[in-house]
Amino acid sequence: MTATPAGGRHGTPWRAAGAAVVVVVAMVGAGLIGASFRTAPAPRPPQPLAASASTGAAAPDADPDVAAGTGLARSAPTTIKIPRIGVDAAIMSLGTNPDGTVQVPPLERAQLAGWYEPGPSPGEVGNAVIVGHVDSAAIGPAVFFSLGALQPGDTITVARQDGQQATFTVESVGAYPKTQFPTERVYGPSDRPGLRVVTCGGTFDPAAGSYPDNVVVFASMPA
Repeated sequence: MTATPAGGRHGTPWRAAGAAVVVVVAMVGAGLIGASFRTAPAPRPPQPLAASASTGAAAPDADPDVAAGTGLARSAPTTIKIPRIGVDAAIMSLGTNPDGTVQVPPLERAQLAGWYEPGPSPGEVGNAVIVGHVDSAAIGPAVFFSLGALQPGDTITVARQDGQQATFTVESVGAYPKTQFPTERVYGPSDRPGLRVVTCGGTFDPAAGSYPDNVVVFASMPA
């Protein structure tokens, strides 16, 4: 199947991408994110309490208390803080590879998170997407090693270049086989400011050199 480039940055072009995004950003299925060339066993990252990695879990619809159509102006994110799991990391901007798949942070910089720049920015109307490694053969546990330990009600704060901060409340955390990545829920359109944080999950497969699942955090910015 020929990959179709993802939609525009935000607004109508992004929304118009619709199902075409599915082809491109099932990404996290193949490219994201784990330690390559591992030779020794490593600790298993925490897995979501409310979801089975073998079956996946559906995220709830957006919180009805979050007003549609509200949000911040576009501005690139600079840092992400997740107090429950001790994350305080810089964010780099990511785009797409020549084949249309989504870029990921380089393994040698596995303590950085990455923002999918063609999509909305955190705080802007729409689903902003931030990805990061679960671990790296070079450094061990990476920026989102403990992402699966998050629970509904936890907070995620993203600082932006315009000096504002966007604070999100976790709604749900799910684990999904990479072949069943919830692309529409992650990259699809939304009329509210949302955040999706993605890493790998499950038990590391030494033969494949990767993890079989993805952990996805679904969060929204209160009105």
